[in-house]
Formats: sequence, structure tokens, C-alpha cells
Amino acid sequence: MPITYEHIKTCKQTGARLGRVHTPHGSFDTPMFMPVGTLATVKTMSPEELEEMGAKIILSNTYHLWLRPGEDIVEEAGGLHKFMNWDGAILTDSGGFQVFSLSDLRDIEEQGVHFRNHISGEKLFLSPEKAIQIQNSLGSDIMMAFDECPPYPASHNYMKASVERTSRWAERCLEAHKRPGEQGLFGIVQGGEYEELRRQSARDLTSLDFSGYAVGGLSVGEPKDVMNKVLEFTTPMLPTNKPRYLMGVGSPDSLIDGAIRGIDMFDCVLPTRVARNGTCMTSNGRLVVRNAKYARDFGPLDPNCSCHVCRNYSRAYIRHLIKANETFGFRLTTYHNLYFLLELMMQVREAIKEDRLGDFREEFFEQYGFNKPNAKNF
Repeated sequence: MPITYEHIKTCKQTGARLGRVHTPHGSFDTPMFMPVGTLATVKTMSPEELEEMGAKIILSNTYHLWLRPGEDIVEEAGGLHKFMNWDGAILTDSGGFQVFSLSDLRDIEEQGVHFRNHISGEKLFLSPEKAIQIQNSLGSDIMMAFDECPPYPASHNYMKASVERTSRWAERCLEAHKRPGEQGLFGIVQGGEYEELRRQSARDLTSLDFSGYAVGGLSVGEPKDVMNKVLEFTTPMLPTNKPRYLMGVGSPDSLIDGAIRGIDMFDCVLPTRVARNGTCMTSNGRLVVRNAKYARDFGPLDPNCSCHVCRNYSRAYIRHLIKANETFGFRLTTYHNLYFLLELMMQVREAIKEDRLGDFREEFFEQYGFNKPNAKNF
């Protein structure tokens, strides 16, 4: 199996896991945050910068790469790693989330999903077999099974039918996988907020030989306490000897809370997306650097951060760049936000190693301002 999980330690205070995932393109320690490079690039960042800040694995998007430039071109280039000049691990999602996010443009049936191309309007069809074929051509280290990601809230009847379809699609994905010796394939547990449906989904998927398991259908509009509750009853249903991945989650509080509930891998566009409107993650909470009060602030984005941006550029300068719509400003805020989350996960791993992740959570939430009434969150 090309993807293996090595368990290193369990935090005595919280039960969080410290581990290491081994892939054909290197290993990474967990819990780990994965920057999102939808179209074979993490927006405004070079692979060299990602490596410099400690990213060991990034995510790319099957649906979008299928449309542009086409998986055949990526395969001809020698695969996604060579195409984008990235030596680390790559995870590709399956296109299932687009079934959710492009709900006005699609129609789901048993064989797959009829889409309209969100760029050209052209009719397309994505099935479990097609999603796997695209990912086999892309050559990612970790592929995701094609699933349906239902909206929140969804009725029990809808969710039950969706879970059963996702299980049938998962079997078809495994059967369609042509490179099992070179690429791992993760199954995705669905079921919304319904514990018995999560149990049914986990039972179905863990009976199949996946390299790892994702918890899907969260961070789709539900309150954070609902997400945490779902994680509390879902993660114990997953194998302890394989990686556990929480899809689409990237706010600092949810990364810590997810790790406490046994999650190993996270991804989200949040740090790069908010960076482009001048919003920065700092050790003292959210900072919107484009605001007028920073026009003459010559200090760093975060005085407690040692990233390249905070060591070399001021809030005033970055504000000026963003107000002037200069790309360099977006590059600086993006670099800082990604560094911040990767550094946060390193601190989480250290806290697990020292059996004090619960204490770390309290200290971080206090400093970040999550404990304050009306705290501004992401």
C-alpha cells in the first residue's frame, strides 16, 4: 500500500494523535494542515515558498484540473508533480464537493452527476469511474473517492439515500483504481449530523480496503458545536492504523478542536482566500490590514511571528499594496497566513508530544480572543 500511517504518541490530556503519514513523495508529521492549490498552484505562492514555510503536502482539485488544462495534458507532462514542479506529496479531491457547491448546475443520478461546465456552460458527466480515471492520470499520492456532499441541513431521508449512494460509489471507485501500488485512495464518511447514518457510512467504508478515511460533509454551514459533536462520535468509528482527514476545515480554532478529536489531516482555502482581501491570522486574533488605522503602523503583521513577511515588511506597507491592488501585497498576506497555520500545527504536535494539548488550547483561545463575547472568527 503506497500510503501508510505511523502512530507515534497519544496525548494523555486530550487523546489527540501524533503520527506520520508516508507517501511516495515523502512523509509528513500529523496533525497537518494542507494548503489548497486548486488549479495546480497555491494562489500567488511558488513551490519553493511552500517548501520554505514547511508545507509537506498540498491539495489540488480534480474537477477544475479536468476542465483546465485537462488531465491528459498533465499526464503528458509527467504527472502533477512534474507539471507544477512540486516534490512533496499531493492529495487530489474527487470533484464530489463541486456536486455540492455547483448545485444550480448539476443533476445527480445513480451512475454519476450531470454537470454544466461553470465556465462555458458545456454539458459534462462525472462518475466514480471518471473521477478515479482523472486522478490516476494526474498521479497524485492520495486520491479521494467520489462522493456526494449533501447540504446542511438535510432531511434524514435524503441523507440516508445519499449515504447509501456514496457507499455504492466508493466500491466502484476501488474497482476503477488502476494504480493501487502507486496511489492511495481514501474513502469519505458522510451522514450529516445523524449519528446512526455516520455509523452506517463508516461501517460500509471501513469494510473496504481504503488507504485512509475522510470525514466529509462538515464545514458546510453547520454551527461549530455541531461539527465538534459529529467528530466526537465519528472519529472513533475509523481505523486507528490509517490516516483520518477532515475535509474543508482551516480556521485556527477548528484545527485545534479537530486534532483533539483525533483528526490527522486538514485542508481549506480559508487562509489564502481571506488573505486576498487583506485579512490576516495573527496570534492575537484576526487583523484586517487594509483598514485605515494601519496606514501609519510600521510594525509587523504579528510581532510573535517569525515568518519572512513579519521579519521584513510592515502593516503600513502591506496595507498600501493591497489598497493599490498590487499582487505583491496578496502574496505577502497569503504567505503569512499559510505560515501561521503550518506553525500552529507544529505547536499542536509539540503540545501532543508533551501531553498538554488541552492547556495549549485554553492558552491559544485566550490569546486569540475566541473566549471573548462577540469574538470575530473566520
